[in-house]
Amino acid sequence: MKIVVIGAGGVGGYFGGKLAKAGFDVTFLARGAHLEAMKVNGLTVKSLQGDFHVDQVQATDSISGIGQADLIILGVKAWQIKEIAKDLKPILHADTLVLPLQNGVLAIDELKEYIPGHNILGGLCRIISKIDAPGVINHFGVVPTIVFGETDKSRSERTQQVKTIFDKAGIESQLSDDIYADLWKKFTSICISGLLAVSRTTYGELRELKETRQLMVELLREIHQLSQKVGIDIQPDFPDKVVAFIDTLPYDSTASLTRDVLQGKPSEIEYQNGTVVRLGEIYGVDTPVNRFIYSSILPMEIKARKVKV
Repeated sequence: MKIVVIGAGGVGGYFGGKLAKAGFDVTFLARGAHLEAMKVNGLTVKSLQGDFHVDQVQATDSISGIGQADLIILGVKAWQIKEIAKDLKPILHADTLVLPLQNGVLAIDELKEYIPGHNILGGLCRIISKIDAPGVINHFGVVPTIVFGETDKSRSERTQQVKTIFDKAGIESQLSDDIYADLWKKFTSICISGLLAVSRTTYGELRELKETRQLMVELLREIHQLSQKVGIDIQPDFPDKVVAFIDTLPYDSTASLTRDVLQGKPSEIEYQNGTVVRLGEIYGVDTPVNRFIYSSILPMEIKARKVKV
C-alpha cells in the first residue's frame, strides 16, 4: 500500500514516522527546513513511548510528483484543508482512502467540496506533539491514538484493512461506529485551547484556579448543548468526563492552538471556538464563553495572518 502523509508536523510526523519505521511505503509532503532536514538526516521522533529514527525518508514539497496513493493521511492544520483538497485529485484513484486527522468538525464536509465522498473516511487523533527542530518530532503527552470510521457509520473491509496497517506499525487505533459523535467529543475538549490562550495558562494552571476552572466547565457545557441541537449522540455527562480527562494531562502542557496564538502564528481559532459561535447562531444556542474567547483572539489572528500568510 502506498501511503502519503500530507503535513509532517507533530501529527503527521509522528504517525507517518511510525508507519515508515515499520517498513510501509510512506511519502511525506513537507516544506522548508523541516523537509530538507528529513531528506538529509532522516526523521527523528522523541516520544514518551520510546524514541526512534527513520534513516531513509521519502519527502517532497510537490503533490503532483507523488503519484497515485492508496491511503492519504492529512496532518495539516484545519484551515489548510480547503487548500490541500483542491490539489488531491491527481493522486487519487477510485479506491484511494483519504483520512483527515484535523481538529474541529468541518474537515469531512470541506473535503467533499473537491473530492468524491466515497474516498473520504472520518478521523481524528489524540496526541500532544510538535516539531522540536527541523527533522525532529517531539511527542510529550497523551497516548498517540487514531480514531476513524466510515461516515455512514458502517463497518467495512477497507477500514479494517487500514486498522491492520496501524496495528502492524504499533499505532494505537480504534474503529468508530459513529465518527461524527467522536469528532464532536474531541471538538468539545480541544476548544479549551482558546481559553488557555486567553488566560495564558497551562492545563495545570487552568484547572487549579477556581475562576478559570469554572470558565472551562461553562465552555464545555455550551458546546454540549450545541451538539444536542445539531443532533449528535453524546451523553449528558460528557462535559464532566472532559474535565476529568483534563485533570490527568501534564501540568505544564498546552495545546497547539494555544502555542500558535501566543507565538503570533495563524491558528485554528476559526475551526474551534469560532465554529462554536457560528453554529450557535445557526441553531439558536447561546455561547457567551466561546464567543468571548473567539472575539478576544480574533484581533491577534487577523494580525498573524497579515504577517505570516
